[in-house]
Amino acid sequence: MTTTSTGIRVAAVGDIPEGEALTVTAERTGHDGPISVFHDDSGDFFALDDTCSHGQASLADGWIEGGQVECPLHSGKFCLRTGKPQSMPVTEPVRAHRLEIRDGEIWLYAGEEAAG
Repeated sequence: MTTTSTGIRVAAVGDIPEGEALTVTAERTGHDGPISVFHDDSGDFFALDDTCSHGQASLADGWIEGGQVECPLHSGKFCLRTGKPQSMPVTEPVRAHRLEIRDGEIWLYAGEEAAG
């Protein structure tokens, strides 16, 4: 991990396979909880708070497809771009964080709102 005034380098693009996620601890980001970086089947990367707003489950363990992540605990879905709920039983969003891909590296801006 490299920290700069312009974000935190969390991984190289090739480190996260398509359809998978990497969880970054709160200790690494300085944020109030873990943040997961998702590699969607479209090839895009997104960052959300890792803990489901409905239950204490890691979203990084969920199913990632079509711009959404499905919670592994109760199957509620979240939009990867915005963190907004997409299906019941989820009713509260999770925070979406800004990511930047620079020179093949993924940079996380914890706490900065993702463009949605």
